[in-house]
Amino acid sequence: MEASSLRFAAAARSLGEVARAAGLVVPSFRSPPRLEGVDRTMKRQVDAAGVEAVTVSVRIKGRPWVLVLADMIDGVLVANALSGPTAGAARTVMWAAVEADVMRGTHPEDAVGSSGPGARVRASRNSSRRAPQPAHQGQSKVA
Repeated sequence: MEASSLRFAAAARSLGEVARAAGLVVPSFRSPPRLEGVDRTMKRQVDAAGVEAVTVSVRIKGRPWVLVLADMIDGVLVANALSGPTAGAARTVMWAAVEADVMRGTHPEDAVGSSGPGARVRASRNSSRRAPQPAHQGQSKVA
């Protein structure tokens, strides 16, 4: 399945919600990257108040959707300097959030509905997971 700007926007919202709930930095997402020939770039800026803003730029055109999602998720991990088990837990939660959107039918162009019992089980299982902790805070296990 090829990526589209509608899918990109919906995934950016979902990933932002997950990151925000976990107390992580929520990067901005844009497409395409300004550099030719690259699939993903990151830009960090500090405003006058000293607040850091991170922009993750991902190439959508001509790429499989799963690769675009992987770049977006990795961008959130890099923006928050997550590594090791914390990064693994965060990656799992973010993939589950994007998958849950598809199963609920809230993800554009991928809607399969949520009328089946399996979709409800997956959605409730995913929503019961604890969010990953930022690298600078104490780490907790993700159920």
